[in-house]
Amino acid sequence: MSGNKVISINRKARHDYFIEDTMEAGIVLQGTEVKSLRQGKVNLRDSHARVENGEVFLHGMHISPYEQGNRFNHDPLRPRKLLLHKREIRRLIGKTQQEGYTLVPLKLYFTRGKCKVELALAKGKKLYDKRETTARRDATRRAQHAVRREL
Repeated sequence: MSGNKVISINRKARHDYFIEDTMEAGIVLQGTEVKSLRQGKVNLRDSHARVENGEVFLHGMHISPYEQGNRFNHDPLRPRKLLLHKREIRRLIGKTQQEGYTLVPLKLYFTRGKCKVELALAKGKKLYDKRETTARRDATRRAQHAVRREL
C-alpha cells in the first residue's frame, strides 16, 4: 500500500462482523470535508452503507466541521455518495438482499490525492462469536509471549 495515507480505520467493524469481501470505492465530498479529512477529523465507528435507487450511500460517518470553514461548512452526518461501477453495485444489491449481509466501511484513506473508502460486505457476529474471537486472540497472544520468554 505505498502512497496511501490512512485517515481512519474502523476497528469495531472487524470485531462486530465477519468480513466476506472488500472493495475500494470513491466518495463524493464537499470542499470543507476534504480539509477536515486531511486533519484526520472523522469517525467511522457507527457508519454503514446502503444501496438506494441504484446508488450506494454511506450513512453515519461523522466528519467534523472545518474550523476555518465559516458558512461553507457541511452537515457532519450527511449521507455521502460512494462511487462504484454499475456491475459492482448490482453485485452488492444481490448480496445485501440476502439475510444478514451489510455494507460496512473498514478504512478511509487518500490515494494520489483522492479520498477512498475500503468497503466490506460483512455478516454480523453473534455474542458467542465475539467471545470466541477474543479467546482465540488472547490464546495466540499468550503463546507468542511464552515463546518470547524462552528466547
